[in-house]
Amino acid sequence: MRSVTYSMNASLDGFIVGPDGGFDWSGPDEDLFRFATDELRQVGVHLMGRRLYETMLYWETAAELDPSLDDSKLEWAALWNPLPKVVFSTTLSTVQGHARLASGSLAEEIERLRAEPGEGDIAIGGATLAAEAATLGLIDEYRPRIHPVLVGGGIPYFARNERQVDLELLETRTFPSNVHCLRYRTARQA
Repeated sequence: MRSVTYSMNASLDGFIVGPDGGFDWSGPDEDLFRFATDELRQVGVHLMGRRLYETMLYWETAAELDPSLDDSKLEWAALWNPLPKVVFSTTLSTVQGHARLASGSLAEEIERLRAEPGEGDIAIGGATLAAEAATLGLIDEYRPRIHPVLVGGGIPYFARNERQVDLELLETRTFPSNVHCLRYRTARQA
């Protein structure tokens, strides 16, 4: 069965964006970007909310419109663009590229994707959507990338109203930029 993974950058105090909505503190260095690219290779479909979808639209045309992209960024775009994406939004009526609007609830979409034949993880992005998945007990792995900065507020990586979830540490990795990538599996009762 395909795993549902939640992987995003976070500040040490647990936010994916600061109080001003900015996330410039989370720009990856070359090693971290390569790590994120390798992680993307393991994804079969990406679920996201409207805000993350709109942020990631840049990559739809980046290879053609941004001559400053180096080989690693071109590689990212080449992996990201054909990746199937499911966007959860109550305000969008259309989406671009290899994206489609969700036709069911988050639980229904994940159940359908798990039942379909296919390779790769079901990645989930965006704190609001991930919080809903966590509340429903649908996340199999949490993969925060902890940046050495305190932003003091903003949108949290973890929803604050969740029930207790026991986790099993699978992997840690520290980069020269002092970013710590953690990988935890949800400990499920047998």
